[in-house]
Amino acid sequence: MTFPLKTILIDDEPLAISRLRRLLVKYSDTFDVIGDAPNGAEGLTLIEAERPDVIFLDIEMPLLNGFEMLSRLTTMPLVVFATAFDQYAIRAFEENSVDYLLKPIEADRLARTTQKIRSLVERSDSSQSETNPMSENLMRLLSQMQPKKEIYSISVKTGEKIRLVPLSDVAYFEAEDKYVFLSTMDGQKFLTTYTLTTLDEKLPDTFVRVSRSVMVNRHKITEIHKHFDGKFLLAMSDKKHTKLTTGSTYGDTVRQLLEL
Repeated sequence: MTFPLKTILIDDEPLAISRLRRLLVKYSDTFDVIGDAPNGAEGLTLIEAERPDVIFLDIEMPLLNGFEMLSRLTTMPLVVFATAFDQYAIRAFEENSVDYLLKPIEADRLARTTQKIRSLVERSDSSQSETNPMSENLMRLLSQMQPKKEIYSISVKTGEKIRLVPLSDVAYFEAEDKYVFLSTMDGQKFLTTYTLTTLDEKLPDTFVRVSRSVMVNRHKITEIHKHFDGKFLLAMSDKKHTKLTTGSTYGDTVRQLLEL
């Protein structure tokens, strides 16, 4: 990035936009305000067209709020949240924004934000990095915030047919070498096309990863016994009364998820 930074203001309050423009005039060596938008939808279009370095972003806006707008961006600029609601401050920092400004924005507070952005850009330039790690973190966190698509069954191949196994019929998944198998309550075993990592992302919280190679349906556990080295032995309610051993590094996770 080079100074002055291409800057866009996004806020549904015209007075807030006007005030911020006036305050930023003092920092023309840092910010070049190239446009503004009155809502998240227009802000999204403007950002994709102009590719700014920095955006000053309100959160509560019509059509798309600030978080919703950010989640739809394909490239992420540096983000400074500007909001009248202090409740958003913690969430904003959790999402790795550069800073947040409470309305009405005060001149001395904007000065600190400006210095913070200059230092961040200068460090980024000195490291010769093409992307800003804070923006990368924000993109990743917004992606994680998207709700999981609810699924009710897992597809498995049986001969020339594709069978859909309801999640309620699944006792556990187990990885063997490079393959992951699904075991049903009636004792059947099917090869899946998923990795355990993918299943961990797709499946609801009913399914718990209890070791590097095993994921269980917590509703199908009938007994839990302490094992050695911090492990647990899980007795399943499937037809085979399967016993599964948890991994030693999954002890805390198992205790928490199973409320031990």
